[in-house]
Amino acid sequence: MAKKNNRNVSQSVSAVKTNSVVATTRTTSTDFNPDYSNIISDLKRIAILAVSFISILVVLSFFLR
Repeated sequence: MAKKNNRNVSQSVSAVKTNSVVATTRTTSTDFNPDYSNIISDLKRIAILAVSFISILVVLSFFLR
Protein backbone atom coordinates (compact mmCIF):
# COMPACT_ATOMS: atom_id res chain seq x y z
CA MET A 1 0.00 0.00 0.00
CA ALA A 2 1.06 3.52 -0.65
CA LYS A 3 1.68 5.81 2.27
CA LYS A 4 -0.78 8.69 2.55
CA ASN A 5 0.83 12.10 2.73
CA ASN A 6 -0.87 14.91 4.64
CA ARG A 7 -0.62 18.29 3.00
CA ASN A 8 0.21 21.14 5.37
CA VAL A 9 -1.56 24.43 4.73
CA SER A 10 0.42 27.49 5.61
CA GLN A 11 -1.08 29.92 8.08
CA SER A 12 -0.65 32.93 5.83
CA VAL A 13 -2.97 31.51 3.17
CA SER A 14 -5.68 30.65 5.69
CA ALA A 15 -5.34 34.08 7.34
CA VAL A 16 -5.85 35.82 4.01
CA LYS A 17 -8.97 33.76 3.33
CA THR A 18 -10.54 34.51 6.71
CA ASN A 19 -9.77 38.24 6.48
CA SER A 20 -11.39 38.52 3.07
CA VAL A 21 -14.53 36.73 4.31
CA VAL A 22 -14.84 39.00 7.33
CA ALA A 23 -14.33 42.13 5.26
CA THR A 24 -17.10 41.23 2.80
CA THR A 25 -19.71 40.37 5.45
CA ARG A 26 -19.48 43.59 7.47
CA THR A 27 -22.26 46.10 7.05
CA THR A 28 -22.70 49.58 8.36
CA SER A 29 -25.21 50.43 11.06
CA THR A 30 -27.22 52.62 8.68
CA ASP A 31 -28.21 49.60 6.58
CA PHE A 32 -30.28 47.99 9.36
CA ASN A 33 -33.13 50.22 10.48
CA PRO A 34 -36.11 48.05 11.50
CA ASP A 35 -39.60 49.39 12.12
CA TYR A 36 -41.07 48.02 15.35
CA SER A 37 -44.31 50.02 15.37
CA ASN A 38 -46.48 46.96 14.66
CA ILE A 39 -44.79 44.95 17.40
CA ILE A 40 -45.18 47.76 19.93
CA SER A 41 -48.89 48.09 19.17
CA ASP A 42 -49.33 44.31 19.52
CA LEU A 43 -47.53 44.33 22.87
CA LYS A 44 -49.75 47.18 24.11
CA ARG A 45 -52.84 45.24 23.06
CA ILE A 46 -51.60 42.12 24.86
CA ALA A 47 -50.90 44.14 28.02
CA ILE A 48 -54.36 45.72 27.98
CA LEU A 49 -56.01 42.32 27.52
CA ALA A 50 -53.95 40.77 30.32
CA VAL A 51 -54.82 43.55 32.76
CA SER A 52 -58.51 43.41 31.85
CA PHE A 53 -58.66 39.60 32.26
CA ILE A 54 -56.93 39.74 35.64
CA SER A 55 -59.25 42.51 36.82
CA ILE A 56 -62.28 40.49 35.67
CA LEU A 57 -60.99 37.48 37.62
CA VAL A 58 -60.53 39.60 40.75
CA VAL A 59 -64.05 41.02 40.47
CA LEU A 60 -65.52 37.55 39.90
CA SER A 61 -63.68 36.19 42.93
CA PHE A 62 -65.58 38.66 45.15
CA PHE A 63 -68.95 37.53 43.76
CA LEU A 64 -68.19 33.84 44.08
CA ARG A 65 -67.37 34.02 47.81
